[in-house]
Amino acid sequence: MSKPPSSRRTTLTLCLLFIAAAMAALWLQWGKTFSGTADAGPGPQVREIRHRLSPLGKVPDWNALDAYQSTITKEQFLADLTRYFTCSDVWQKYIEIHEDHALILPMSSRLDQRYRLNFAAPGKEKAVPRVWRKKVEISPGPADKPLQGWHIAIDAGHIGGNWAQMEERWFKIGDGQPVTEGDMTLHVARLIQPMLESKGAKVSLVRNDTQPLTRDRPEKLLPLAREQNPALAHPFYLNKAAESLFYRTSEIRARADYVNQTLKPDLVLCLHFNAVAWGDPANPSLVEENHLHILLNGAYTDEEIGYDDQRFEMIRKILQRTIHEEAAVAGVLADVFAKQAELPPYPYEPDSKRARNVAGHPYLWARNLLANRLYDCPVIFFEPYVMNSREVHERIQAGDYPGMPVVAGKPRKSIYREYADAVVDGLLEYSQKTQAKTPKPTE
Repeated sequence: MSKPPSSRRTTLTLCLLFIAAAMAALWLQWGKTFSGTADAGPGPQVREIRHRLSPLGKVPDWNALDAYQSTITKEQFLADLTRYFTCSDVWQKYIEIHEDHALILPMSSRLDQRYRLNFAAPGKEKAVPRVWRKKVEISPGPADKPLQGWHIAIDAGHIGGNWAQMEERWFKIGDGQPVTEGDMTLHVARLIQPMLESKGAKVSLVRNDTQPLTRDRPEKLLPLAREQNPALAHPFYLNKAAESLFYRTSEIRARADYVNQTLKPDLVLCLHFNAVAWGDPANPSLVEENHLHILLNGAYTDEEIGYDDQRFEMIRKILQRTIHEEAAVAGVLADVFAKQAELPPYPYEPDSKRARNVAGHPYLWARNLLANRLYDCPVIFFEPYVMNSREVHERIQAGDYPGMPVVAGKPRKSIYREYADAVVDGLLEYSQKTQAKTPKPTE
């Protein structure tokens, strides 16, 4: 038997009022969470606003950029942003340029918040706060110590040793010696150090063995790997993801902390050897190509700018003005290296969405790598020699040696000494050029 109409209307009205009250409560709770207000009482959060961060990235402290207020003009900021640090116009989603300031989005998920960066009037720029010094700012040393006062850190790329195969910087052909990039870069670093010290430089090795600086290990990073890769159900692929977080991310972040907090150098040299895809490391493909290029920080991709920490780090790099010292040093180093090693430039695609050419120099390219992004000083990132080219592989098999025996068809230095000599000679040539510009102290 059905209820009378008045009773049905009363029941319907009560139901609608209950639904409206519930929706209002949910709306108020959502508003509190979005605005960052914590709910004092118990109960689940409807929505949590989070930073969009890179793997193991830290929540950026935008107030740290207050020290850079009025240190750069609008024209300088825009020139560096568009010429070196971005690959498209996507940055305009996150940065608004006004006549005397920029408004920058600190969180991709909070469109109501902006960080204000004030520009300087032309000719009225404040000094840029930094702990590193340009070479031209260092008092010239005596003739036999031209690098005196220059603090240079050498970061031998990768880890090597027992970690080389996990890093996937290892391959072996037949009964030959394994090619392990981490061991090779450390050998070059140890050759460079005494050479630079003999010329007066203070030299710090970021690592001096084949052990990682990070305290993390792959097994510790498995939960994060699982969280970031929910589609990876098979243990093998999860382990690979955790290993990548260990050597590709956590290790570089640990080195950055060591460089920035302990060493505080004027310049970092990141030593690497290049390679192209070699397939099976136990039966790799050898190629004919061989080349050189040097990387500076820049060319943040559209996706990378979307990460809150990388957007912050890009702005900080622009304000630190490191790209200009990097380009000056790297231009000389590239010229010397290319001449001595007889290496052609690496051919990036002209319309690359991941790299920008620097200063029209064929060997200099801007790319956003973790190491050259996180180090708080100019960074020169070397990528010479293709390890799995036939010529370079033969030279690696010959090992290190003095003199100029015939190797790979002609008299050559060892590949390690050629690398070290090119770096040292390039720094000496750059020092000589800057010394000519350094004001002489008044008597």
